[in-house]
Amino acid sequence: MAANNYVPKKPDVINCNIEKTLDVIGGKWAFLVLRELFVGTRRFGELQRLIPAVSPRALTSTLRHMEQKGVLERKVYPTVPVTVEYTLTPKGEDLHQIIREMKLWASKWT
Repeated sequence: MAANNYVPKKPDVINCNIEKTLDVIGGKWAFLVLRELFVGTRRFGELQRLIPAVSPRALTSTLRHMEQKGVLERKVYPTVPVTVEYTLTPKGEDLHQIIREMKLWASKWT
C-alpha cells in the first residue's frame, strides 16, 4: 500500500481588508501625520515641529510610504530652499472617520 504524500498548499498571501488598511496607516508615525494633515496642507518643517518625537528620517519614510499608498500628495515648489507641501488625497481624507472612531474607542476603554 503506497503512502499518500499529498500535502495541501497554504496560500502565500491572505487577502484581508483590515490588513490592507493597516498596511497603509499602521506605521508608528502614520497616525500623527494623518492627524496633522486632517487640518490641512502642511510643509515638512511644520510636520517636524508638530510631531517633535519623530526624526527627520522616520518622517520622510512615513511620508514616502503614505504617498506610495495614495493617501497623500507631495508637491514640490522650486524655491531656495525647496518648499515641499503634503496634502491628503480623497483616499486619505476617507481615513478620517476610521481614525475618529479609534479615538472614541480609546477614550472609552483606555
